[in-house]
Amino acid sequence: MRAGPWQGATGGTGGTEVLDLLTAALLPSVLAGRSASAQAYMKTTQPFLGVPVPHVRRVTRNFVRQLGISTAADRLKLATRIWSEATHREHWYAAQEICAAATCRGHLEFLPLYERMITEGAWWDIVDGCSRPYGQLLLAHPKETGALMQAWSRETNMWKRRQSMICQLHLGPDTDTGLLAAVLLANLGDREFFIGKAMGWALRQYGKSDPQWVLSWVRAHREAMTPLSVREALRHLGSPAAAQGSGFHALRESPSIPDASARQ
Repeated sequence: MRAGPWQGATGGTGGTEVLDLLTAALLPSVLAGRSASAQAYMKTTQPFLGVPVPHVRRVTRNFVRQLGISTAADRLKLATRIWSEATHREHWYAAQEICAAATCRGHLEFLPLYERMITEGAWWDIVDGCSRPYGQLLLAHPKETGALMQAWSRETNMWKRRQSMICQLHLGPDTDTGLLAAVLLANLGDREFFIGKAMGWALRQYGKSDPQWVLSWVRAHREAMTPLSVREALRHLGSPAAAQGSGFHALRESPSIPDASARQ
């Protein structure tokens, strides 16, 4: 895995050779029977090789090291090539892992690729995998990224709307509550499962940093929220003790529903 294949990945010929090399690196980690079961679980027509995600991440990091790639610009070129040439789901996971390196965090030039991941990936595993890099972009470029997330919160594309709500999952006390409130309000009452789930997830996650803010927000908007969003938001906050005096004691009485995703 020397300069030849990598030169192809940067935009010349031979890009498929780089993808073939990545695939060859992944194949020893294939688990028997996992390809079919993973594809059935994800409900996608895109095939899987059958490599567990933790192995994809480890193999991809080693692959990039062997290629001698270190700069954000080169990582962006490689990730874009692999995303574009992907034949299996694990290639998309690898493209996301390439962008996860510290050197790539907060770079606006990655936005076109991240948007492709949202619109072309168009499923919870890929979209949710973009939440951390979008959060890092928010910290580095709050004005530009915040405006983008506000615009996305009103998009017809539901995966962009989902991303606008979950992009701050990993920010904790650094969460921009003004932005969080705005994108949640833009999706209030939407009955789509992945939107309602995202709303509850975003609130529940921020509740770990500021439970009173979350309790107050849900109290103010409970009537317009779906039962799913309320239930998810208060999963760890809806006990009688936590909600005393706030009218929340009945909020956890709705029957549970099955998750459509393993993550959230």
